[in-house]
Amino acid sequence: MKRSIAFFICLPFCAFGKDNCATMRHVPNQEMSLVEIVDLALCRNPNTAAAYAALQSQRYQKNAAHSYYLPTVSGGVGANRSHTEHDDWDYTASLSASYLIFDFGKRESDFAQTLATYRAAGFDYDNTVQNFIYSVVGAYYELLNMDAGVTSAQSALTVAQTAKETADKKYKSGAVARADVYKADTTLASSQLALERAKNNREIAKGNLLNILSFSAGETIKIKDMPATFGGSAESKNIDELISIAQKQRPDLLRAKSQTNAAWHRRNSAFLKSLPSISVNGSVETTDQTMGGMFEHMTLKTHGSIGFSASMPIFTGFLNFYNARSANADYENMKYSEQNIYDNAMLDIFTAYQNYKTAQKVLTQTQVLLKSATENERVTSGMYKVGRATMLDWQTAQSELVDARNQNNSAKYDLFIKRAAVALAIGDIKNGLKDNK
Repeated sequence: MKRSIAFFICLPFCAFGKDNCATMRHVPNQEMSLVEIVDLALCRNPNTAAAYAALQSQRYQKNAAHSYYLPTVSGGVGANRSHTEHDDWDYTASLSASYLIFDFGKRESDFAQTLATYRAAGFDYDNTVQNFIYSVVGAYYELLNMDAGVTSAQSALTVAQTAKETADKKYKSGAVARADVYKADTTLASSQLALERAKNNREIAKGNLLNILSFSAGETIKIKDMPATFGGSAESKNIDELISIAQKQRPDLLRAKSQTNAAWHRRNSAFLKSLPSISVNGSVETTDQTMGGMFEHMTLKTHGSIGFSASMPIFTGFLNFYNARSANADYENMKYSEQNIYDNAMLDIFTAYQNYKTAQKVLTQTQVLLKSATENERVTSGMYKVGRATMLDWQTAQSELVDARNQNNSAKYDLFIKRAAVALAIGDIKNGLKDNK
């Protein structure tokens, strides 16, 4: 866990300075890769910062738990004046110490509970960061997909404009009826509308990514179109191997185990509160008495003590009894909760793996579809120009080509997101991020 936390703490400062990334007011002008986008997002996002602050709070509580094994020392001073005819003053200084020798393991249980809670907080932070990285990956590829949609719409508009010009020329030469011109006008207008919608979708996707980066949605951002290696290593593994990896490094599973462990120690500690404890105590006190009057003088007295003490609660109004019952019920609850989290994690892994395999097949199919639609549009446009196809045939071919392009773009970027989903499901998305550097 320490290596994981250290990785995420250092990660935001790889591409940007510590002071620069958190305080910058505008998006960097350069074209950024996926890793740079994630770096910037981790540095600026308040959710991950809050999760880290919670982890730090738990770390300090864990450090404070070491005090269970140290003695307690206290000191005091005082001054007291007696209202007598001599106006006497008494000055005292004292020092006392106490150390717990034996308590039947309650101290060990309290410390183990605190340590397990700290580990759970570390895994919770890890889980927050990994889920956030996945959201950044999704927003990144969604913007690339929408940008590819704009490019596709622009290409469709160019083809529609060519069809319009061709129909006009053929109508003027008397080769086709005016209906072809109207059909070409309709296709051109539809392509222009599709382009505007594609641009709008791109702006929405851009605004979503900028929001994740904690920038204004009106900013301009440039990103590189690049593949993802997230989850790439999962291609050669089966479900059982992925589950084995997840059991060792998926943060929500490790967090659940740590929380159950903390509940177990909390139950033991509650039970042990009813048992006796033995301590060693020591104290030293100095008294300085000033006598007034014409025979003024001071007397200095020092005395100390050391000894052992044993204490055991005999009756606490059933407080310890019910606290022990409550802690035991909490432990049982955490066991069932851990099992539920495990079952959900197994379903996540299976679903992510199947979705990824399906996404691979879909991408292959859309590539075949795009190749076929491209060739069909090219042939149909040529046939129309020589009078062997109708405008309706060409319109149909254009529509199929646009649809094939959009499906291919969506399939490509969806595959990258599904790869990241597999990595997230087994708790390995941070390694995928390092592989993308």
